[in-house]
Amino acid sequence: MSANHHQRYAHIVGWGKYVPPNILTNEELSKRVDTSDAWIRERTGIRERRIATKETTASMALYAAQEALEVADVNPNEIDLIIVATSSPEYIFPATASIVQDQLGAQNAGAFDLSAACSGFVYGLTLAAGMIRAGTYNNVLVIGAETFSRLLNWKDRATCILFGDGAGAVLLQGSDEYGGILSTVLGSDGSGGELLEIPAGGSKNPTSLETVMANMHFVKMNGREVYRFATRVMVDAIKQALQKANLPLAELDLLIPHQANTRIIDYAAKALQLPPSKVFVNLEKYGNTSAASIPIALVEAIEDKRVNPGDHLVFVGFGAGLSWGACALEWTEPTIKRITTPQRAAQSKLRYGWANVKSMGHRVLRRVDAGVSRTLDRIEGHSNDNGNGK
Repeated sequence: MSANHHQRYAHIVGWGKYVPPNILTNEELSKRVDTSDAWIRERTGIRERRIATKETTASMALYAAQEALEVADVNPNEIDLIIVATSSPEYIFPATASIVQDQLGAQNAGAFDLSAACSGFVYGLTLAAGMIRAGTYNNVLVIGAETFSRLLNWKDRATCILFGDGAGAVLLQGSDEYGGILSTVLGSDGSGGELLEIPAGGSKNPTSLETVMANMHFVKMNGREVYRFATRVMVDAIKQALQKANLPLAELDLLIPHQANTRIIDYAAKALQLPPSKVFVNLEKYGNTSAASIPIALVEAIEDKRVNPGDHLVFVGFGAGLSWGACALEWTEPTIKRITTPQRAAQSKLRYGWANVKSMGHRVLRRVDAGVSRTLDRIEGHSNDNGNGK
């Protein structure tokens, strides 16, 4: 007699994005560094990118997360876990995810950051889906957020033309219904770590006058070798993800790749014989937003009506580590955007406003508690100095 076993599936039920309004075009960039619009477009496919001004990684992640929760119609209190994939965190610690958790008012959620560079979002989906399948959690928020512009040497033409800022988020929810995340593939080749890195700021090369003067806190990249790596692993990862999901290539409806370079994307599409209608590209508007690129692209693909219930999608990312990851899924959610009524908008504004008030209240209480504890310690110490309090 076989045991009654219910398979759990992790479905994407909410999605959101945020990109800064500040646009930096190739023409504007050519005034800072020796380049041109034609040179950048020919080699990368990028026309412009978004650059954060007042925004930070946490604030952009928060905007994207709020939108994802609105789409899913899920209260922040129902979130079990928040994962922020980022290479440009708010701080070394605390985790950017903890800041987002606090500002969302997700009081029942655990939170941590994940560092896998441009592969980070797929790594985050893999962790979230595994936890949902295991029954550990039911609602997991996965966010990719980056302010890469603050890690760039704006005199280095090899890197400053490539990257932009932004955030994208999805809410994964457990269900007995077949679909959602069907398979994931993760990979790493640490022998190529030096090909794409920020040399200083960690424990090996802590911040010093020497590291700052040597520009060691900016992104360094061997573009030619990273290109060779990406074209080698991207196609294989897509095939492996489809094979693990028992999906033939012919049933792939849309490939959403990491938006790094149109030549890399075109290479993969040609190798897989995928027509342009089956590949989503928005690189020309945003540049490489690292861990945020796939979720931002997903949201725009939904907005462009290129994702529908029953479609089979593959996400594929690659980047520093060297690392790579692919994810195959069956889309199950209606993609018609829910109409936000004035009452609903007011409710959301009140909810997040109240979360900020509660957070501020916790900080005040913590300081009061610390102050009272110090006062009591001094009184107790004074009493002991005067004959054990007698």
